[in-house]
Amino acid sequence: MNAFYTILLLFISNIFMTFAWYGHLKFAEWGWFKNAGLITIILVSWGIALLEYCFQVPANRIGSQEHGGTFSFLELKIIQEVITLIVFSLFLILFVKGESLNYNHLIGFVFLILAVYFVFKG
Repeated sequence: MNAFYTILLLFISNIFMTFAWYGHLKFAEWGWFKNAGLITIILVSWGIALLEYCFQVPANRIGSQEHGGTFSFLELKIIQEVITLIVFSLFLILFVKGESLNYNHLIGFVFLILAVYFVFKG
C-alpha cells in the first residue's frame, strides 16, 4: 500500500510542479496575472511549488526503504521522472497550443520506460 500512496502523491506533486515551472507561461493567456511583473510571477510560482513539496516530501518518505517503504532512492527518482513526463505530456496536450508530441518524443519516452525496467530488474 506504501507504493500506491507514494505514486499517488508523486502524481499530485508533479501536477503542482508542472504548473509552478511551466504554467506561469500561460497565466496571461488564461487571464491570470495578465499585467503581473516577474517578481509577482516568481512569488506565485513559489507558492505553487510549496504545494508541490507538501506532496513530494511525504511521497518520498512513505516510499523510501529508509522509512519502511518499498523503493530505493534510485527507484524513487526514476518513478518521479516518469511521472513528470506523463504529467508534462498531459499538460502539453491540454494546455499548450501550437506544440505537440511527435514520434521522436514518443521514442524517447519508450527509452525512459526501458530505463525504468532495467533499474527495477536488478
